[in-house]
Amino acid sequence: MKRTRLGLIVFVFCTGLISDLIAKSYGMQADVKNDLLAVDEDFAFQGEYVGDLAGSDEKLGVQVIAIGKGKFKATGYHGGLPGAGWNGEEPTRPENEGERDGESVVFSEDNFVVTITGDELKVTDHSGNAIGTLKKVNRESPTLGKKPPEGAIVLFDGKNADQWESGKLSDDGLLQQGTMSKQKFGSHKLHIEFRLPYMPEANGQARGNSGLYLQGRYEVQMLDSFGLEGKDNECGGLYSVKAPDVNMCLPPLAWQTYDVEFMAAKYEGEKLVSNPRITVFHNGVKIHDDVELPGERNTTAAPGKPGPELGPVFLQDHGNPVRYRNIWVEEVK
Repeated sequence: MKRTRLGLIVFVFCTGLISDLIAKSYGMQADVKNDLLAVDEDFAFQGEYVGDLAGSDEKLGVQVIAIGKGKFKATGYHGGLPGAGWNGEEPTRPENEGERDGESVVFSEDNFVVTITGDELKVTDHSGNAIGTLKKVNRESPTLGKKPPEGAIVLFDGKNADQWESGKLSDDGLLQQGTMSKQKFGSHKLHIEFRLPYMPEANGQARGNSGLYLQGRYEVQMLDSFGLEGKDNECGGLYSVKAPDVNMCLPPLAWQTYDVEFMAAKYEGEKLVSNPRITVFHNGVKIHDDVELPGERNTTAAPGKPGPELGPVFLQDHGNPVRYRNIWVEEVK
């Protein structure tokens, strides 16, 4: 059954109401009025660290995750950080949570101690002998600020939300979640920049959740899954279809990018003859390479049903203040 333009608009409105209920169920405020860039004392310690291990040429990358009230988790990567040297071995995740102690954060394990002070992370044994010293790094996507090629369709450049159904701008001129493009597309390339909120005490799908839907049918998840496993329902995942090849999620409040190549399903009349396919770059790293999507079904919570019709770009509202900028589409014939 074909879904009308009115039906899609109603879907956006209804999902906004649902997102309010979701937010309330998690004790959050759906329409956040506070400064979205406000942070706590834990924020300065969260982030990425990289350095050398003592007596070895091997680098170590560590992602430190704030989980609220002076508590932290961490993930260690042999060779460097994801997308920047990590050798693919199973990450190391300390069993004990780190705790903020004055101007430092300390993780204490059976075989080592991690101490973070300022922009430096030190790993020692319990006798104080150095195992490694890591420095904090602030990575940026190489495609931040990427300009649309000639002939591309600019959906958002910070001036207004005229290209979006019920589109709203934040006070600082960013596009808010819970809207879809007025224009619809078949096969296309898409660039979008997004910023996930800092919500240290939230968990799982309540932590900075949104989603980019191609044709309103297929979701590339947006979620604060910095330092997590990288599942299909986490950042970069093809929701309910495939996990990203590598979790390239940066810390919350860092601007991130998706660069997507989407090939629409092919039909002969109403008969599906070829499933859609997708390639995704997250922060400049390829996380999905020409993946076949299920042509006979959409993904969870998608507003559009499968079919030969063109479809919009949809930015999901899950009750979290995710923000977007620099969105453009290049149609592929």
